[in-house]
Amino acid sequence: MTRAARVGARLIDSNILVYRFDRRFPLKQAVARQLLRGGIEAGDLCVSFQAIVEFVAVATRGGSQVALLAHSEAQEQVDKLLAEVRILYPTASLLRIALQGCKTYRLSWFDALNWAYAEFYGCAELLTEDLQHGALIGSVIVRNPFHAVQEGIA
Repeated sequence: MTRAARVGARLIDSNILVYRFDRRFPLKQAVARQLLRGGIEAGDLCVSFQAIVEFVAVATRGGSQVALLAHSEAQEQVDKLLAEVRILYPTASLLRIALQGCKTYRLSWFDALNWAYAEFYGCAELLTEDLQHGALIGSVIVRNPFHAVQEGIA
């Protein structure tokens, strides 16, 4: 299997997967749902193994909050993702790129790891709310799909 993602591929962060089910943020929920639906139809979305792990952890977390999904529902959603989008897995080279991203771009470890998936697999865009909208990091453009909602534009 080639490591290159499809030209124009977009890597989505776990926050998009979580907002799809988070009723506390209806505008972000609508954006996440539209983005996922459109990206699946276009066939240009990728999801990292890391994002799936984070999604399950956040969506099923109980504690002081009510879980967004039961474990069985989270499993069903992961099964759908596995069938509908390209899943990107970590490698030793990817981890080295992430470590370099921490040093070179002063990214936190988890942001660097997220970016490294996009860089390593050749994704044109990283869709996340965790980094600066419009930033070019290495060869990857960061897009915050919630930018208009957060800025009050939408």
